[in-house]
Amino acid sequence: MAQATGSRSQPDFWIIAATLGILAIGVVMVYSASAVAAFRDYGDAFYYFKRQLLFAAFGLAAMYAAMNVDYTRWKKWAVPGLLVCFAQLCLVLVPGVGVVRGGARSWLGIGSFGIQPSEFMKLAMIVFLARYLSERQREMASFIRGLLPVLAVLGAAFGLIMLQPDLGTGAVMIGASLMVIYAAGARLAHLAALALAGLAGLAALIAAAPYRLQRIIAFLDPWQDPQGAGYQAIQSLYAVGPGGLLGLGLGMSRQKYSYLPEPQTDFIFSILAEELGFVGGALLILLFLLLVWRGMRTAISVADPFGSFLAAGIVAIFAVQVLINIGVVIGLLPVTGITLPLVSYGGSSLTLLLTAIGILLNISRSAR
Repeated sequence: MAQATGSRSQPDFWIIAATLGILAIGVVMVYSASAVAAFRDYGDAFYYFKRQLLFAAFGLAAMYAAMNVDYTRWKKWAVPGLLVCFAQLCLVLVPGVGVVRGGARSWLGIGSFGIQPSEFMKLAMIVFLARYLSERQREMASFIRGLLPVLAVLGAAFGLIMLQPDLGTGAVMIGASLMVIYAAGARLAHLAALALAGLAGLAALIAAAPYRLQRIIAFLDPWQDPQGAGYQAIQSLYAVGPGGLLGLGLGMSRQKYSYLPEPQTDFIFSILAEELGFVGGALLILLFLLLVWRGMRTAISVADPFGSFLAAGIVAIFAVQVLINIGVVIGLLPVTGITLPLVSYGGSSLTLLLTAIGILLNISRSAR
């Protein structure tokens, strides 16, 4: 392993630059998107902004620490970390212990502070898969010996997340995990069969929960129920449309005045597009593309299979989450509760993702 030999080259500069750029845009947009709601609910327009700055500081400290810890050390914590996350996912489902927010019992905490175990499961699953698959690459051609044990663990985690329910986080975990499984050499025929099974499972999930069916109908035609299931999609488009090329100006959004729900979290890109226009939205997307490109370059360049799979999984978390969030905002996907990485308000997500970036930066030190 390149890192284990003692060579310590510099971490990838472009990953650091893209991360800091996205984070800076996020902090500014959290204030702009949340000021109205924060003043209405707490009498302090800077309420969410100050908390996001605190989360960012913790996250950057975690990123720096992870950047300077040999990524191979995560191997021995892969199984214990996964078991801790499974325990948290079980604990959050206990009435009186798990906290319900936004219709989902997905939080552990007291008062306004809490953690979201499903967010930590995303990274724990990637670390576990990277270790497991790096040690069993030759078995990946076999469905029974190679793929089935992985799918059992992945399915158990997804099932617990769906009991909350949190389809968005579950979809990101599945998407990132399949990227790692593909990188490890799984057969395309097996993955195609899994995709068909996944579509059948998605149909069953939609049929089992009426609100999901309503979201699909609202996605196809939000104007059928403009004050109900289609409300969020319509208000998001009302924000994106008027932004035009250059936007209305920073802080000048109209939709954040109690029209668009969750303007500082799930729909922060709507506010960004309204205030900064196509140029601002394109700049943010380019920064994400830069992050994904340099991350995938790291995954391809590192000689160690564990490091390669781990880097690919971390990059996939960002890529899948960005695609889903922006797809929802511009009406290409049904509405689901998922944040924009490093941009949306939230402590658990921000800290976890910056820690993951730190691990990626450490892996980049071993890239050829």
